Amino acid sequence: MPLPSSLSRRAVTAAVLLATVVASGGCASFDDQQKTATQGTFSEVPDDAQQVAPPSPQPEEPVDPPTGPCVDPNPSVVATCLNQTSGVRPADAEGKTTYVAERTTGKIIVSKRYGPQRAVATVDVDGSGDGGLVDFELSPTWTEDQMIFALITTPSDNRVVRIAPTGSVKPVLTGIPKGATGNMGSITFTGPNTLTVATGDAGDPGATQDRSSLAGKVFEINPNQPAPRPKIVASGLGSNVALCPDPEGGQLYVADSGQSGDRLSIVAQNSLKTLWTWADRPGLTGCATGTDTISVAVGAKKRIDVFTKPDGANPVLGEPSEEDLAKAYGAIGRLTTLGGSIQLATINKTVPGMSTKSYDDRVAIYTPKGGGAEDRT
Repeated sequence: MPLPSSLSRRAVTAAVLLATVVASGGCASFDDQQKTATQGTFSEVPDDAQQVAPPSPQPEEPVDPPTGPCVDPNPSVVATCLNQTSGVRPADAEGKTTYVAERTTGKIIVSKRYGPQRAVATVDVDGSGDGGLVDFELSPTWTEDQMIFALITTPSDNRVVRIAPTGSVKPVLTGIPKGATGNMGSITFTGPNTLTVATGDAGDPGATQDRSSLAGKVFEINPNQPAPRPKIVASGLGSNVALCPDPEGGQLYVADSGQSGDRLSIVAQNSLKTLWTWADRPGLTGCATGTDTISVAVGAKKRIDVFTKPDGANPVLGEPSEEDLAKAYGAIGRLTTLGGSIQLATINKTVPGMSTKSYDDRVAIYTPKGGGAEDRT
């Protein structure tokens, strides 16, 4: 599943145009999803919807930085005082501005260090359990159409929706199974008209091998067609599923936690090929690729495990370097690619028993120190 090189440039165009939008929910089964996706037109524009002007050029950091409970002295931090985070995307080439989703509030927020910070979209979601605003993605033609796609949980299902710049919302794909747990998934564009979706098992491991269910699957849809029929490319995923596309090499990696253990896999030949497993099942929470690395977040352990990317000469992953981020950030959730670095979102307000700071949760820029060197035996 080759990824277009344009994906590595979308951070540059992401900050050009912003839109304030509001989404609504609905329900349908997987069997009825084709009918549901074609019902009606875009919903009415809410009274408070408004166009948001393009961001101004980024000023230099102030000589005298502001003070207050939301100020983190760490210079790598670009967003603070967030609610429970989920998806994150850089909004400029250097990652000094970011888009970040709040899972339970349904907000997609744009922020830079010391602000300003504002919601560019607010989606009605069911944030109970591990559901809510699970992930989001900007259209590959964002500068022309200003569309946002989101994977959300409603009171009846998980679904993909398309949000227009006016604020109107239309369901793209409904009927993805919802559970008390296992709702966390991921979306990414792997082609101009190909949205790849990864779903959790919705608390039903048996459904992941059922081809009639969209639980625990990686599948592709054309989100611009009415009633898109999912093309399943991999099955058997567990919970807290995260996609990490590699714009450099065209691979698509997946991190998940399930009956098969906590693992990092690659999508290949319409199946998952396991590259690494964690015997202690620490609970994976995100992943992202760098120029030469694959980083996997281990939330409750407050660390990131960093691998050297496999290639033709070295197809087997070596032992990862375990990079302790407990002191700097705490628990790490979703990650996203930023050239040789990554953006990370903390989940200190999500992990039970985790201590929090006044400025949690946060998004920061982080450069992994490097991958492992020895092959695993």
